[in-house]
Amino acid sequence: MRDSPRTRRRVLQTAAAGSLAGLAGCQGLLGSSSDDERVTIPELATFRGSGAIVEGRPAPDGTSIEELPDLSGELNLYIGGGEGGIYYRFVEMLQEIYPDFTVYESSAASSSLAQNIVKEVQAGAAQADVFWSIDASSLGYVADNDAYEPLPKDVVEPVPSGFQGDDNAWVGVAGRARSVPYNTNQLSESDIPDTVQEFPSAASFPNTVGWAPTYGAFKSFITAMRLLRGPEGTREWLVAMRENGAQRFPDEFVVSQRVADGAIPVGFANHYYALRVKNQRPDAPLDLAFTSDDAGALVNVAGALRIKGTEKDQLVNNFIKHLLSAEAQEFFATVSFAYPMIPGVEPVGDLPTIDELSPPDIDLSELSNLEKTLEIMRNAGVLG
Repeated sequence: MRDSPRTRRRVLQTAAAGSLAGLAGCQGLLGSSSDDERVTIPELATFRGSGAIVEGRPAPDGTSIEELPDLSGELNLYIGGGEGGIYYRFVEMLQEIYPDFTVYESSAASSSLAQNIVKEVQAGAAQADVFWSIDASSLGYVADNDAYEPLPKDVVEPVPSGFQGDDNAWVGVAGRARSVPYNTNQLSESDIPDTVQEFPSAASFPNTVGWAPTYGAFKSFITAMRLLRGPEGTREWLVAMRENGAQRFPDEFVVSQRVADGAIPVGFANHYYALRVKNQRPDAPLDLAFTSDDAGALVNVAGALRIKGTEKDQLVNNFIKHLLSAEAQEFFATVSFAYPMIPGVEPVGDLPTIDELSPPDIDLSELSNLEKTLEIMRNAGVLG
């Protein structure tokens, strides 16, 4: 249904201008603690990003850091590289808030860290306490190899069940949705097909669609397609897109920039790349459409997992609770433009909420099996 409000919204309208002054001075949810023995929690403006699409946001709802136990002790963290180090910036903020809390961080590609975790746990020599991956597939790999300890119910319950691992193996802390950025000077929302399967045959799109086949997010998208449509259907779609002249770019931020520039009218990308372009260039003729119930509507997550063998269960639990606090979710939403995982925090830029999206019904942990996907992509001639 082309104009269903669940899937079709103009999402990059600039929010009404507003001031953070009132929010910055608020107490209670995000104000200073009244307990002299507790640390002082910074005001909301400290956790909030800036720019045109951030202005005028309501204060977040949810559990405040102020309501959580203080973090104290040493934590060994494996954190997936990516997002320009934005996620680790929040960890640094926590260490500033809690003087007795120290994080020893090791950063690499999430997939590499996942493999290391499994090897270390199987050898009885786990080196880290918690794994913060930028994608569910790496979390799924660790869980599939029994290298995790289940998280307690009170840690995961703020997050919708679709963004949790089986047996509470992991919990999502920030989401990213597949989307269709399009140039509003060249196309209208009604021109965008309701599913990605329609793109090769859509009359408007020969030699005009931008994609980034070597990019990790694109490979997860194709993995979702393989799970939904099977290997042959996925290969046929890739071949049809290639033969229809899909234009190749190194990553999805570049895809979104080229759409905004008018070099191409439409592309495939995670939602936040268009938001980053729009935050820097508020007048850019760029907007987003979302497909429905197909691989193009995939919502993937960055998430956290407690590593098997840690002796710091309570510290890990409290750390992950901090990642799901109102302040953390506001930070992820307004600095990285990720989808917040708790209902009390709104996404930026007039995005549809998680509830309003129509992602496919797949287990995100199954995105961990990339080998079959890469074989299909090579056979389709879209990988070198």
